[in-house]
Amino acid sequence: MSTHQDLMAGPPPTLLPEDPAAGELAGVSDAAAVADVVRRHPASPLAWATLGALATQHDADVVTVYAYARVGYHRSLDMLRRNGWKGHGPVPWEHEPNRGFLMCLALLAQSAREIGETEEWERCREFLRDSSQTGFDSLFPEG
Repeated sequence: MSTHQDLMAGPPPTLLPEDPAAGELAGVSDAAAVADVVRRHPASPLAWATLGALATQHDADVVTVYAYARVGYHRSLDMLRRNGWKGHGPVPWEHEPNRGFLMCLALLAQSAREIGETEEWERCREFLRDSSQTGFDSLFPEG
C-alpha cells in the first residue's frame, strides 16, 4: 500500500508548545506584574502580547506598544521556526499556545497603523488573516 502526499494541500498547521508564562499571566492585570513575567520569560509571545495590550488599555505611547509587539512578534517567529513552520501556513487560533503570536501580530499591525506605517499595517494584517482567519476575526472584529 502506498500513500500519496497531496502536494496542493499546503503545509500542515503549526502548533506551538505551551507557553511557560501562560499560567503566571492568568488573571494578572497589573502592568508591573506582567513586566515581571516578561523578565522571567523573555521568549514568551503571550507575555509580550499581554504587556502590549495592557499598555494600549492604559493609553501608553503607541511607540511603546509597537516595541512590545515587535519583540513578541520576533520571539514568535523564532518559536514558529523551531516548531516546523517554513514561513507560511496555518497557525490556528484554536490552539491556545498560538494565541500569543497572533496577538502580537495584531498589536503590531494596529500600532503600525497608528504611527503611519501603512505598508507594515497591511502586511501584518494580511499575515494574520493568512495564518488564522479565526484569529483575524477575533482580533479584528470590525474586519
